[in-house]
Amino acid sequence: MLLFALGVVVIALGLAVSIALHEVGHLVPAKLFGVRVTQYMIGFGPTIFSRTRGETEYGLKAIPLGGYIRMIGMYPPHKGEPEGTIREDSTGLLQQLTELSEDAKAYESSQYGPEDAHRTFVALSVPKKLVVMLGGPLMNLLLSVLLMGVLVSGIGLPAVTPTVQSVSECVVPADAPADVSCEGREAAPALAAGIRPGDTLREIDGREIRTWSDVTAAVRAAGDRTVAVVVERDGETLHLEATMVVDARPVLDEDGAAVRDAQGDLVTEEVGFLGVAGTPDLAPQSPAAVPQMAWTAFTRTGELVLTLPVRLWEVGEAAFGGAERDPNGPLGVVGVSRLAGEVAAAEQPGFELREKVGTMVSMLASLNMALFVFNLLPLLPLDGGHVAGALLEGIRRFLARLRGREDPGPVDMSRMLPLTNAVAGVFLLMTVLLVYADIVSPITLFP
Repeated sequence: MLLFALGVVVIALGLAVSIALHEVGHLVPAKLFGVRVTQYMIGFGPTIFSRTRGETEYGLKAIPLGGYIRMIGMYPPHKGEPEGTIREDSTGLLQQLTELSEDAKAYESSQYGPEDAHRTFVALSVPKKLVVMLGGPLMNLLLSVLLMGVLVSGIGLPAVTPTVQSVSECVVPADAPADVSCEGREAAPALAAGIRPGDTLREIDGREIRTWSDVTAAVRAAGDRTVAVVVERDGETLHLEATMVVDARPVLDEDGAAVRDAQGDLVTEEVGFLGVAGTPDLAPQSPAAVPQMAWTAFTRTGELVLTLPVRLWEVGEAAFGGAERDPNGPLGVVGVSRLAGEVAAAEQPGFELREKVGTMVSMLASLNMALFVFNLLPLLPLDGGHVAGALLEGIRRFLARLRGREDPGPVDMSRMLPLTNAVAGVFLLMTVLLVYADIVSPITLFP
């Protein structure tokens, strides 16, 4: 139970840091562009700690489920208001749910003098508005990529290493069952050469061995020749010789997986055979693998977000109708915390501290990618809604200049308040549904 709680705490802290840095992504460019930022808060609800530095109050609130910065003047002054009259808004989802409501008109009483008109968000140029609003999601993207880099090059990804896990006793067909008898069969070349479990293959037929794919390539290319095999055993380098045999072995795809035909049968080819199996482990890889991993995570997350209504319907069926929960479907905060606790408390063979840390890092990378993609949706009160408003403003001003007309000014996003409230209400219902589903029909890592 202690380890379970530790996992929950670790993932909660990681998520809190991710949210805090998301808001830093908004805060820094806003201040650089001269916008007056009155608050930087982590969490919602009552303030439990705050300290004012300069003109900004930095604080922590009681409910650590998000964060926001408060900038003055995200809406242009309404008609009839004195020039320079401005109002505040925030980038935080729940904060906007509270403030961007029908009562927002009353919020106009919080006014600032004309001397601050040039320091409002609405006074920024379109490119600067885009930088401020995209700063948060891009911070999450950066965090996701950095965490993937730590996972790939620091901790390592699951792979088969050149350390020998087992040695075949004889040459058997590729599709033979594991308990097939060796009676009357030819001894495996590795066994005859004296290769033992625990040996690390360093060289085969003059080819340096770094990965298991190097082993596969060297062995298959050797045919039925006698080749030199260099292994490391207990810190000592041994030079052995193995007489290969040619045998029907599975054709491998680019990922090293066996290829099967339309009927599900193995597709084989006549290649060299040694008779060793590598050891599954976490193997550090080149940072060059990170961009492809990030792109894959982005596309999968994007697909999940774009199909979110369907996925939520499936979650509802699992929560209320007894259907099976999709393990690749959306999770709420309870579900994420539960999985983190399971990872920390797991006592599975081969799933030790390194594997647990790698899984936690992978979870945080995925969460940050989700924050990046989700916040780009062109809906208020998400960052993407403000980005869409800024782009619309830029298009309107460009067309006005093209036609020789007067500058139409900034887009009045306050007109979107009813839709903003509706979207926020949907997000709130989605959150409640996911929390309920995570309790009554949880996704588990180790069934």
